[in-house]
Amino acid sequence: MRFASLGLLAVFAGVQDGSPEGPVQPVPFSHALHAGALALGCTACHANPDPGETMSFPALSSCMECHAAVSTGSPAIREIAAAAEAGSQLPWVRVYQIPSYVYFSHREHLAAGADCRRCHGAVEERERLFLEGDVTMDGCMSCHLATGSSLDCAYCHEPFEQGF
Repeated sequence: MRFASLGLLAVFAGVQDGSPEGPVQPVPFSHALHAGALALGCTACHANPDPGETMSFPALSSCMECHAAVSTGSPAIREIAAAAEAGSQLPWVRVYQIPSYVYFSHREHLAAGADCRRCHGAVEERERLFLEGDVTMDGCMSCHLATGSSLDCAYCHEPFEQGF
């Protein structure tokens, strides 16, 4: 029963919409253009605030560094500009979500030389992101095995408590 529960948790952990079309975002955003054609690296837009677990959504003021002069007539850019001017954020839909019972640090993985594509797929080729990489326990364990990283349960998981 415990293993079946872990499998279900892994399925629900990162899924907003696992379809190849991905979730609909508040404004269209092309990673193929920004990360692909323009070759902006992931960390150019996605900061990794302390303690380093998640990568954040870009501040709209960052978008406006370019879009104050680029594609200013676009309805999506006008919406981003209005939100930035108001000091608000758009309600982006997170595609990947780290479960609360898993210890994970993007910062540690990046420092160890992990490639974003390993978990997130070919982002630079995507118009819309979808849950593409294997972010299940099997996927993580396979990567840890291949890279010689720890396979100890407590390395990534909270201690299991009896009597739930």
